[in-house]
Amino acid sequence: MARLDANIETLWAELGRLAEEGELRRLSCAFARFVASLGAAPPALVLASALLSELEGHGHSCLQLGDLAASPAELLGWSEDQWKLLARAAGPLPKSGKAWAQLLAGCEQVWDRDAFNYDQPLVLDGERLYLRRYWRDETLVADAIGARAREVREVDAKEVRAWLDVLFAAKPQGEGPDWQKLACAIALRGSVAIITGGPGTGKTYTVARLLALLFATAPESGSQRIALAAPTGKAAARLKESIDKALGELADRVGADLPLRELTQRMGAARTLHSLLGARPDSRAFAHHAGNPLDVDVLIVDEASMVHLEMMASLLDALPPGATLILLGDKDQLASVEAGAVLGDLCHDAQVGAYSAQTRDYVQAASGEEIPGDFLGDGGALAQQTVMLRHSRRFGGPIGQLALAVNAGDAARAETVLRSGEEGVRWIEQAQQQQVLQLAQSGYGAYLDVLNTGLKAGFNTNREEWVRQVLQRFESFRILCAVRDGEWGVSGLNEAIAHRLAQAGLLRPSGDWYVGRPVMVTRNDYATSVYNGDIGVTLPDPGRPGALRVYFMEGDTVRSVLATRLRNVETAFAMTVHKSQGSEFRHTVLALPRERGAVLTRELVYTGITRASEQFTLVSPAGAVLAEAIAQRTHRTSGLRGMIAR
Repeated sequence: MARLDANIETLWAELGRLAEEGELRRLSCAFARFVASLGAAPPALVLASALLSELEGHGHSCLQLGDLAASPAELLGWSEDQWKLLARAAGPLPKSGKAWAQLLAGCEQVWDRDAFNYDQPLVLDGERLYLRRYWRDETLVADAIGARAREVREVDAKEVRAWLDVLFAAKPQGEGPDWQKLACAIALRGSVAIITGGPGTGKTYTVARLLALLFATAPESGSQRIALAAPTGKAAARLKESIDKALGELADRVGADLPLRELTQRMGAARTLHSLLGARPDSRAFAHHAGNPLDVDVLIVDEASMVHLEMMASLLDALPPGATLILLGDKDQLASVEAGAVLGDLCHDAQVGAYSAQTRDYVQAASGEEIPGDFLGDGGALAQQTVMLRHSRRFGGPIGQLALAVNAGDAARAETVLRSGEEGVRWIEQAQQQQVLQLAQSGYGAYLDVLNTGLKAGFNTNREEWVRQVLQRFESFRILCAVRDGEWGVSGLNEAIAHRLAQAGLLRPSGDWYVGRPVMVTRNDYATSVYNGDIGVTLPDPGRPGALRVYFMEGDTVRSVLATRLRNVETAFAMTVHKSQGSEFRHTVLALPRERGAVLTRELVYTGITRASEQFTLVSPAGAVLAEAIAQRTHRTSGLRGMIAR
């Protein structure tokens, strides 16, 4: 026992040192101490607990014990020397994933799935170690998605074919399968469908036609309850706007045979997932759950790559058994900030298709589309309900070429596109911060010109139209950052941009709140109905001289909140790439930091590029950072795919 105590004290000292040096969260140390307090704790358990907690902070849902045995230093990007100090302090460690599992299964703080369950904080599932709540969430998602994927409904293929031929224009001969049409046929027959694809591939265009198809073929279409949702308010508003527009155009083409405008009116507004589930202040619980399910027949969730594991588990728990769930998203975008990469796990192999002979025959009968032989196989039940849209109708120019090169990991090709001189892309290499500030002055000058013109006019023109123009002009340009701190981070650039715009006479900052200040909400606030990720602009309150209000766009509607009521906001001239998901800007500037870090990955660069609709500018103070970022892929440890397959 003396030897064990000596190891433990040495290990605590090493973990404390890592926390002091910023290599380990203090929370991870505290969690390890909590685990140790519950009973006899060998040093290996203490070390595994600290690592598991730290990995959760990096977005992983579990600790793969095989990785812990084979390449432990790589788990958190530590040096070999750092790991050796920890390993020496913890004493002899298991040499394989199986040996680790055997050791942990004997600890009273760990629940092995074959042992007695009394709510231990750690769960051992094969050779994966979980925090209990993440194991519970991952199991719920796997069970719910797996069950839904295996539930194939009877469909009248002839009726579906007739309607799809009406809803989709005939494609040119020799163009290959219409994956959008194919996706509608597949989604109609199941209680879950996943439609993934890059920007411009027409995900919402496809779903609008799927909604029309559901409306046309449902026995009681008039009573069908349809809900639209997304992780953020901005993404929800864009989803509703896109679907309304697509259905409106379709209604003109289809005519009286299908009253699609009635469907548009009945759907109502798209909502955030928090709002849909009935989030409660100061609680992780939602009003809707298995005991009080959502009142929906069809639920469409856009930007599903942003949905973290806990939220997806809550959503599936609240979804009625007979409802259809449609997930839309780009599997190659950044995963959620919180733990899990659910969409990426669910459609990890979407590009290969792996459709069965039964799916091929059904698709051909129901849509007239033939799945090429390269996409046939046996990918399991979920693969039969997953479709990847492959043709981008918007990203055919240099921005699209750049996005494809980055996504393929081809740094040389990406650099060639950036240096091509083609209109739409630009690369400022070896940049100084002043060059970013020049771009900011030019880009944000558009909204500030409209703002200042309106102020000088004394609001003699239509005030609401003026506010709308200010917001729309602001949303046309954005500076995105990979990091939060430092000269090239959100905090440094926001301060520098505000100062630059003030020097140019475009702004008059005075204190925290001032006219023209753009802000982003950083936390859901149900009292004011603003949500994490919402962006607004600060303007004078017409009813209270000297007071300020923050104005937000919700689709075509403008709403406002007193500035003094908004507590969780930050200036939004610059924002992280993570926070930009679900948004699109005419001109996007991506500012990379001087040195590559763990957050700078291929997925981050790709996501930043695909926020631009017309013009993309990359600004990098060091040339090698781009190639290094493209070479680094995001990997999140998860057991979700394995759980669905078993």
